[in-house]
Amino acid sequence: MNDKLPQASPIKGRGTAVRIAHRFERDLRAGFDDGWGTLDQDAQEERLLPATTVIEERAKSVVASNDSPDIPFGQSLNPYRGCEHGCIYCYARPTHSYLNLSPGLDFETKIVAKINAAERLEEELARPKYRASTIHIGGATDAYQPIERRLRITRGVLEVLARCEHAFSIVTKSSGIERDLDLIGPAARAGRAWVSISVTTLDGPLARVLEPRAAAPHRRMQTVAALAQAGVPVGVNVAPIIPFINEPEIERIVESAAQAGAKSIHYTVLRLPWEVSPLFRQWLHQHFPERAERVMARVQEMHGGQDYKADFGSRMKGEGVWAQLIAQRIDKAVGRAGLTRHVAPLDEGAFRPPQQAGQGSLF
Repeated sequence: MNDKLPQASPIKGRGTAVRIAHRFERDLRAGFDDGWGTLDQDAQEERLLPATTVIEERAKSVVASNDSPDIPFGQSLNPYRGCEHGCIYCYARPTHSYLNLSPGLDFETKIVAKINAAERLEEELARPKYRASTIHIGGATDAYQPIERRLRITRGVLEVLARCEHAFSIVTKSSGIERDLDLIGPAARAGRAWVSISVTTLDGPLARVLEPRAAAPHRRMQTVAALAQAGVPVGVNVAPIIPFINEPEIERIVESAAQAGAKSIHYTVLRLPWEVSPLFRQWLHQHFPERAERVMARVQEMHGGQDYKADFGSRMKGEGVWAQLIAQRIDKAVGRAGLTRHVAPLDEGAFRPPQQAGQGSLF
């Protein structure tokens, strides 16, 4: 484990208790015993339940393009930066470094909300050079994290896409998506929408420390069922697969997904880029000290001897014997359950550009 990472007791409802320094910081800070109990006071304050702070941002643009061969979509939209779910393994944590915030506790307590996302989206879709292709929502941070209940930014984005008959897909681990079935259902039945629910584990106690503010596993399966009953093509994303932690559950998750009405299964292995590695290592030693070394040995085996290898083609699924075994287990479980690993293409041809502001209609 990284000896430079500050030690702290777990905070209930948070993935990590430390504000790890980000990789762009020029100054390193360390505690100093001044004889007045300052170190004890700092430790006590760190254990207090930190409130979630929302930082409102007026984004200049919201649709990002993607050309990675590992990702099956060309456009994405994330209404939020940072995520209150607090998943310790989240590969998006390092993005908070660009905001001069910690990928640790700040990532899950200081949430940037793109309050004008719907407005910007409509402007971008109205551009003459815009060519419609499926927009993937929530690929970095969850579009239905708890603050969405109040801010309803994702809801506004979906309203724009619905009016324009634009194809979209969503990935989430929140049951909050059920609120928007009135928008998602009609689009899905018209062949323009698809949803993936991430299910990391079926074990409630594990989920509480692995992804503390995400929906409980059984509740996510209820959401899979609700989406399926509403006619929405729904897949389950078994991700990330962590050796000796949730990896033994692969077959049970696939079976439960099929019973709930999922049509497809997808997966990724654990990825530990940049600051995620020391954060995950500390979490592992706190919660599973007896198997920490075995877990990291297998993770490194799948990433070419490193905590993370960012090469296209292998970063999502890993490489080597362990990665091959996981792929085989997924394929066999999917076959037994009568599911698929693929998703039918969405209808991108129905798109109708929004009217320019102030422009009337002739009809």
